[in-house]
Amino acid sequence: MRIAALSETGTERRTQLTRERVVAAAIELADRDGIEAVSMRKLAQELGVEAMALYTHVRNKDDLLDGMVDAVISEIPIRADGVDWKTSLRQTLLAARGVVLRHPWAPRTIETRTTPVPAVPRYFNAVIGILREGGFSIALAHHALHILGSRVLGFTQDLFDDSSDDLEPEAAARFASEFGATLPYAAEMAVAVTHEGALGGCDDDVEFEFALDFILDGLDRLQSGNGLNA
Repeated sequence: MRIAALSETGTERRTQLTRERVVAAAIELADRDGIEAVSMRKLAQELGVEAMALYTHVRNKDDLLDGMVDAVISEIPIRADGVDWKTSLRQTLLAARGVVLRHPWAPRTIETRTTPVPAVPRYFNAVIGILREGGFSIALAHHALHILGSRVLGFTQDLFDDSSDDLEPEAAARFASEFGATLPYAAEMAVAVTHEGALGGCDDDVEFEFALDFILDGLDRLQSGNGLNA
């Protein structure tokens, strides 16, 4: 009886397996262990099935990653609720930021995709719609997308990686002492831009919002006719 019960459970799992469930399990695995942990074998273990069972629902690893990106971008809510374009677009992009913060693996994975998944053109269509209904010409809306870059999807491609461990005040003082004479401006900024009393990585959320507001203010001036409008 016990063997029969186990067999029935296994059959039930295979019957219930869908592409949506496979993709959702892969996202959960990536959220928990990182995108490097996502493999067909590991995913099959998570779902309690044989690896070959997955290929009924995803063609290969790339198809799986496409599905994951599509699902994540589909999570972004569109804030076209009748407010002005600037507020609506800001809320949308900050919502996108919230989504990628829940899925830290997503930005790097999005950058590796060579074919747009269905959610991408739908999302960009909504973003363009916010701009067009806000009075942007099609040319200026096109410029806006280029200016915003990856911020439209809630992340930034930073100039440098400052994710290393923070330096304590004593180490920061040594840095200033050693490089103050030869690199005075870099040393000045390194010591001045601190977080919670330590020298180190910047607050990505603060920098994202600062840059976003700077861009939106500039676009607002252009859209209002004080600059390029074509």
